[in-house]
Amino acid sequence: MLVIPAIDLKDGLCVRLLQGRKDVVTTYSNDPASTAKMWESCGAKLLHVVDLDGAFTGSQKNLDAIMKIRESVSMDMEVGGGIRDLKKIDDLVNTGINRIILGTAVVENPALLKGACDKYPGRILVGIDAKGGKVAVKGWVEVTSADAKELAKDVEQKGAAGIIYTDISRDGMLTGPNVSAMKEMVETVNIPVIASGGVSSIDDIKALKEIKGLWGVITGKAIYSGAVDLREAIRIGQ
Repeated sequence: MLVIPAIDLKDGLCVRLLQGRKDVVTTYSNDPASTAKMWESCGAKLLHVVDLDGAFTGSQKNLDAIMKIRESVSMDMEVGGGIRDLKKIDDLVNTGINRIILGTAVVENPALLKGACDKYPGRILVGIDAKGGKVAVKGWVEVTSADAKELAKDVEQKGAAGIIYTDISRDGMLTGPNVSAMKEMVETVNIPVIASGGVSSIDDIKALKEIKGLWGVITGKAIYSGAVDLREAIRIGQ
């Protein structure tokens, strides 16, 4: 199980939100590139980057910061947030981003996912954010009637390379992940599933490691607050 550090970008800064609420922001660094280097030095093999301004507005505002991160580290990067057309995907791939994460666009424009997967096989991930098993979109502002597991099956069929599954009721709360919901998601599809949201301790990493077939886990607030030591988490994951 890969342990994946997260960098959330807002106004070019490295921040964390509480349950995805843009009015509850903690700024951790004004130099995201040096933060990325620090996580790479801890042994991280993959970095999860989200353009929060993009997620909320639909247009990416943190491309400069993303480029600086890309230039400063050699580990793989996956980027999401506000990527809602093929041109943005092309631009990111052309600047060396290894994997692209689609979210809201998958619900609103299913043809985009199919087109992106056909063009970049193995490189398109789908972020499924859920509350009570229902899909949330537009930076978690809207909870839809769509079932998260049904959506997962659908995106697998369209060629998604993996799913990042977030229980948004746990995100940024340091209350522990929803292990049973993660296990259900892993059992629903045959493509890799990455758990996101709620990791608060090394025990949470150990609990997620028990889920047979879970490909990875993203951790954000816990490593920034010091509640989880990234080096130790990576060692346990391996």
